[in-house]
Amino acid sequence: MSKKPATVQSPASFEEAMAELQQLVTQMEAGELALEASIAAYKRGSELVKYCLAQLDKVDSQVKILEGDMLKPFVADEGQE
Repeated sequence: MSKKPATVQSPASFEEAMAELQQLVTQMEAGELALEASIAAYKRGSELVKYCLAQLDKVDSQVKILEGDMLKPFVADEGQE
């Protein structure tokens, strides 16, 4: 009998992914997890980071399309340096 890999539920939104990631980080930093649970949390955290990065890339692309030629590099005012 072969085991099927566990299906990982994708977050519903960027905000949900960030909240879950923050919870995992808090648990790991507090030392609340056993070794196996820490490894699973690290793996899930990696998946959440990839998801968040993909969402940010999508939004960045959408902004570039919407703004078109209006995008200009940010230059700080000389008086604020």
